[in-house]
Amino acid sequence: MNKSMKSFLRQFGAIVTLAAVSVAASPSFAAYPDRTVRIIVPFAPGGGTDLIARSIGTGMSQALGQSVIVENKPGGGTIIGTDAVAKSPADGYTLLIATFAHAVNPSLQPKLPYATDKAFTPVILVGRSPNILVVKPDSPYKSVKDLITAAKAAPGKLNFASQGNGTSAHLAGELFKNLAKVDLTHVPYRGAGPAITDLLGGQVDMMFATAAAVTPFLQSGKLRALGVTTAQRSPAYPNVPTIAESGVSGYAAESWYGLYVPAGTPSDVISKLNAAAKKAVESDTFRKRAHDEGLIVSAGDPTELGNYVRAEETRWTKIVKDNNITPE
Repeated sequence: MNKSMKSFLRQFGAIVTLAAVSVAASPSFAAYPDRTVRIIVPFAPGGGTDLIARSIGTGMSQALGQSVIVENKPGGGTIIGTDAVAKSPADGYTLLIATFAHAVNPSLQPKLPYATDKAFTPVILVGRSPNILVVKPDSPYKSVKDLITAAKAAPGKLNFASQGNGTSAHLAGELFKNLAKVDLTHVPYRGAGPAITDLLGGQVDMMFATAAAVTPFLQSGKLRALGVTTAQRSPAYPNVPTIAESGVSGYAAESWYGLYVPAGTPSDVISKLNAAAKKAVESDTFRKRAHDEGLIVSAGDPTELGNYVRAEETRWTKIVKDNNITPE
């Protein structure tokens, strides 16, 4: 072998070695996850979604071996936080905890900064639960029928709070208005926490709140439940009648929680996130909390969330259009 050939082989070997070292050191080939994972909550701290996200984050952190932090980005009827996730890198380090509003906003909001069906990929449907129509303990309304009677006697005078436009508390109230044929004024907040604060303070009359948000207040006697929004009574609140059986025929609505990542996230990363979230929600701690709040845990594969939300979007699109419900 001549000298020039030996020199070429040495140079070629050096290049191959350098390339191998570069590939091994490349972040794209690092084992996932190798840094902190974020769950974006599109509501203010202190509400039901925030509490659920923090519970899941704790369990996922243990399963993944990395910190999982919750970051609140409220506003715009969940659009601000949701858009932040849509525009995040598709690397599995930024997740969205989505709720009812995720399925409703496409029909409720005329211009979204993202295409819901293209910007996200499902990870897991955490579970479904009722909303609960709640009032202060000293409220003059002792039942759904009392409330309807008062609302019909003074159209527009009574108001109801929600954690934002397009949320389950908002649409549950709008559906109630239409089916009960009453005029109530909607007061949106930037999360369930601020809404409940004003309900406790008497600034608003009622709220169709998520069970996760108001269960502690019901248990402490700081709020009183008048009805649940689901078609059947909740196992967690067996003595609370459904709104339908209280005189509003055909009434049914429910809340849900699911995790999404930006579209384009690698399938193996989604599988790891699904497994970690499933482990978190199937823990004894989470299941006890879920039972106490009437949350029916799902924890299936990503397809379950995708199919469920598509069905919800179809259902609520019709209700929004048929009843001329607007975000304002």
